[in-house]
Amino acid sequence: MPISFEPAANTTKAQDFYHRLAEEQMRPISRKYDVHEHEMPWEFVRFMWDRSKSTPPARLDGPDDGFVKVCVQAEELCWGDAGLYLRIPSPALGGSAVGAAGTNEQKLRFMGPFNGEGEPKWGAMAITEPGAGSDAAAITTTATADGDEWVLNGTKIFCTAGDAASTYPGGFVVVWATVDKSAGRGGIKSFVVPAGTPGMKLVGCEKKLGIRASDTATLILENCRVPKENLLGSAEVKKADPTKTGDKGFKGAMATFDASRPIVAAMAVGVGRAALDFVKEELTRQGVTVRYDAPRHELTAIERDVIDMEAELQAARLLTWRSAKMLNHGKRNNLEASMAKAKAGLAVTKITQKAVELLGPLGYSQKTLVEKWMRDAKINDIYEGTQQINQLIVARRILDYSSSLLR
Repeated sequence: MPISFEPAANTTKAQDFYHRLAEEQMRPISRKYDVHEHEMPWEFVRFMWDRSKSTPPARLDGPDDGFVKVCVQAEELCWGDAGLYLRIPSPALGGSAVGAAGTNEQKLRFMGPFNGEGEPKWGAMAITEPGAGSDAAAITTTATADGDEWVLNGTKIFCTAGDAASTYPGGFVVVWATVDKSAGRGGIKSFVVPAGTPGMKLVGCEKKLGIRASDTATLILENCRVPKENLLGSAEVKKADPTKTGDKGFKGAMATFDASRPIVAAMAVGVGRAALDFVKEELTRQGVTVRYDAPRHELTAIERDVIDMEAELQAARLLTWRSAKMLNHGKRNNLEASMAKAKAGLAVTKITQKAVELLGPLGYSQKTLVEKWMRDAKINDIYEGTQQINQLIVARRILDYSSSLLR
């Protein structure tokens, strides 16, 4: 049965609030923390942490529109600043992993402290390695059982919020590791490593093109011990079947992306909308009107560009809401999540580049945030699965091909 993926009335009301927050709390400090990379924006962090005390976490299932609301929130706040959005104290991607593969007890234990009480806390997810990027099954970080503990060894790079999540008490990092290399992807499991755990060491943060207000960390695990109960999912190792996409454990870990990709797509839509809104405001200021009712062959080049930008943005937004609504109703959204992520990554890249082009020197200058939005945009085409990987997933799902048949 078809489902509507339009936001509910309460979500639309919340959208106005998030937009005001983005405009009043994020835009004024956006340039500052782009320039001062790796400086913690404590005034914003504490404001958001204090606010979370009175805001119950959105349900990501059931009839209350929770996941669509999360995506609407991401769009509005990234309209304000994508880097600052990634600095908001929350379980973030680590929480998506716990939510996708954890038990109720694990969800309560690791997600419970994120209620606005005490000091701010962060969650993170550590997947990428120097030799394992898009192919998550190539992970070489090991997890070895030793009595009542798992011992982790390896190096993780490009870990969003990895600095804050590994440093500040109450935070955690979800580390992907193999318990049996001979089992291939069937041996890949995920483990929750609390902040401050001996053996987990922060060795530095990347200097980046965009989203510079956020931290992107490198973590080294050297004989890092965590309790057996910090494993997400089953410890059972099942040899990989080349005709299938992986065993339940690996699928459980990969299910994280079914939840996180719509959020990243929504973030991309927010950045693209920021650039498009600015372009339209500037055109209005200069007396240029976009004629939506005129035949395309009568439009100026600028009018055609603006209409095309709007069409790209709306297509990405609707794909995002569709994938979010499916997850909200407990439907598998693997195909739709990758569609939304792939479309939004392309759309935001095109829109922000075109915005710089249309505005000329004003777009290229640091007098406005347009050039920053273009820099912030590109990461949405890379993390949570590159454009190419998501297109590959879409092709596999549509054609019903396994990973061994379509690479």
